[in-house]
Amino acid sequence: MLISQNWLHSVLGEHNPGWTVTSEELDAGFVRVGFETEGYEPLPEIKGPVVIGRVEKIEELTDFKKPIRYCQVNVGQANGTGELQGIICGARNFEEGSLVPVSLPGAVLPGGFEIAARETYGHISNGMICSASELGLTEKSEGIITLDESYAQHIGDDALTLLGGADTVFDVNITPDRGYALSMRGLGREIASAFDLKFVDPVGEASAANGSLIDIDLREETKAIRFGLRKVTGIAPNADSPFWMQRILMLAGQRPVNLATDVTNYVMFFLGQPMHAFDANKVAGNLVVRNAQAGEKFETLDHVKRELFAEDVVICDDNGIQSMAGVMGGTTSEISDETSDVYFESATWDPITVARTSRRHKLSSEASRRFERGVDPAIVEYSLDLACELLVQYGGGHVEEGRTIVGDVPEAPVVSMDVSKPSRYAGVDYSRETITARLEEVGCSVSACDNGNAVDVTIPSWRTDIAEDVDLIEEILRLEGLEAIPSILPIPTIGSTGLTAAQKRRRAIGHGLAYAGYAEVIPSPFVNAEIFNTWELDADDERRNVVSVQNPLEADKSVLSSTLLPNMLDAIARNVARGRTDVSLFGLQQVSFKRADSTPMPDVSKRPSDEEIEQLVNTLPAQPLHVATVGTGNLEFEGPWGEGRAYTYADAIESARQVARSAGVEIEVENADVKPWHPGRCAAIKVGGKVVGYAGELHPQILKAMGLPARTCAMELDITALPFTENLPEPVLSSFPSLHQDIALVVDEDVPAETVRRTLEEGAGELLESVELFDIFRGEKLGESKKSLAFKMFFRAAERTLTDDEVNTHRLAAAELASERLGAEMRA
Repeated sequence: MLISQNWLHSVLGEHNPGWTVTSEELDAGFVRVGFETEGYEPLPEIKGPVVIGRVEKIEELTDFKKPIRYCQVNVGQANGTGELQGIICGARNFEEGSLVPVSLPGAVLPGGFEIAARETYGHISNGMICSASELGLTEKSEGIITLDESYAQHIGDDALTLLGGADTVFDVNITPDRGYALSMRGLGREIASAFDLKFVDPVGEASAANGSLIDIDLREETKAIRFGLRKVTGIAPNADSPFWMQRILMLAGQRPVNLATDVTNYVMFFLGQPMHAFDANKVAGNLVVRNAQAGEKFETLDHVKRELFAEDVVICDDNGIQSMAGVMGGTTSEISDETSDVYFESATWDPITVARTSRRHKLSSEASRRFERGVDPAIVEYSLDLACELLVQYGGGHVEEGRTIVGDVPEAPVVSMDVSKPSRYAGVDYSRETITARLEEVGCSVSACDNGNAVDVTIPSWRTDIAEDVDLIEEILRLEGLEAIPSILPIPTIGSTGLTAAQKRRRAIGHGLAYAGYAEVIPSPFVNAEIFNTWELDADDERRNVVSVQNPLEADKSVLSSTLLPNMLDAIARNVARGRTDVSLFGLQQVSFKRADSTPMPDVSKRPSDEEIEQLVNTLPAQPLHVATVGTGNLEFEGPWGEGRAYTYADAIESARQVARSAGVEIEVENADVKPWHPGRCAAIKVGGKVVGYAGELHPQILKAMGLPARTCAMELDITALPFTENLPEPVLSSFPSLHQDIALVVDEDVPAETVRRTLEEGAGELLESVELFDIFRGEKLGESKKSLAFKMFFRAAERTLTDDEVNTHRLAAAELASERLGAEMRA
């Protein structure tokens, strides 16, 4: 909400003489009572003479394309001579005798606009008659400012001071549950609390009314709480709103329209009660407040013809719909330049109904914002009285004695609260007197109840957000100062280890991949299920078992991801499209697998049984934690140190080994044929004989379909499937040297190298320290579908130096086992 600091000063200063604060102090005061501000901004600075003047004579200049007037303006002694000031002006909303603000030569208006005597339209213009926008009060304005006769005694005096002086506008962020603060009445009460000021509620006693006006049929289907109507007759149709009122409205972001409409807007900003003004001569018969009929047409004040819904509430007369209740009035009874009789309507509408209507029609107004958050039903009568009083004061006319009110003020709720509860919740001692004073400060009535440790608190009608004792506690803590509540860090229990084993493992895996050169991304949890068709996955593939999102943020990403790769590969594509062709990324994220088509809804009147809870849990999606890496382009770059090296399937497999090392598990690698990987360059990652993931180069056709670079590689692994093991190998130290011998074995092309390595490891015996593959050879001499695998075998004994013959014996034993199991032949 936008609010003027000067207006706040004047309202609170009436009962607190001499009170004033700087803008910085006022901003801190808002924060102190729980209101954030989006900032505050002083009105633009104006330098030089801006005075009150009276237009004495107007000469119409007709020789130009647009209407121009040459005005003779009396500015008193402000020009040093007392003579009339000749000023050119194009505005048409004033006449001879009008009082106006005049900027004289030498003045500098907002935006650095300097006023000087200059020749224009064949005359010398010695100044400018000012509009509200030219004085920095609003961004746009129609016509210049015209003032009432109370300013006549100030001709030639400083206009800026008389028109309100320097001011600052605050943008206060009002949370949805505190609708009462969308008014000077509500914010004034809060600022009074912030600075320990006396606050007097501006809402007084409503006047007595003799009889009623027209009949009002307020139907129960509308859920409306109250509806009130008063009538003013015989006002001057051309009466202007007083400038003080226009200024308040402009600084609140509202454009002045006409006197009757401006009065309703002023009452809304002052008291928080939205109102509507009808041209009474355009209202036929009695009023009916009902739900609209689906498909009914209605033109709102913004001149948009709308088709109504059955849930919308409308106000109708004998001619049809006159207003969309709580949101916006209609053009059929709009206040015009001929209006002389006015109906003022003040009501309390159902917040949910107004909110839904506003959203259905995409029509948010200042009135709907307040009704959505709840308004005070007890001020309907006083709001009508204040609006009528202001209209008669500035527009003349007569207030009809009758007043129609339908609906009663709801009974004030009473909430019981243990007076020790605020202290227990905050850890700060609050006395009974402090609690009572703070609750009375927000408008509550506090009385003792039968329980000596408790009080009965009657909630004021404007605090629709208070429903239970914890709401009262929040008010006490807020007004006493949240900064007074100490921050005490919890003391860990003895034996606490901090992070869980799963958290430690996740962190270790992330650190390990980052240290290996991968950049982390956070994959979106949503994917397009069509990607599985692009990958040509089988119909029964587990990854197709996805969870659909009922209200997706993006229509093309309507399911929860069962694999991290689609969004990881999208990240690769975006980087490549922006010229970054060498990319290696990793992501850690949960994925989701559907376990049931529906979730049963147990009886909510009681706690579900253990069996029902188990059934509910078992229908929820499975959400294992996955890790994935993707890479494309160069892994090592060309330079003085040598040639570069591309990211290959072997690097994707190595990233799986890095995950295994970080998780403290041993993995096995086997050939696999799984989409979207290349069948000849895909490895299954196993732990304890169970497949937990895949790694390798992606299929060329799939890469082409997805618009990705050739040879892009990826790895994905289910971290949740990894066992928790404490891998603490016993260190083996030996002062004796190791011996290594090479062995080359010829095997069939389809025999995995890892299988050969493990066979050699088993056959070489306990003296073998390690065995590593260092070369793969294929050639005509080996025969068709044959390959040669060369390994380095390292041997060491803990208590002696091994001989070459001894090592060779173990090497041959390993070769013999490979021959028996795999048909391997030693290559010379």
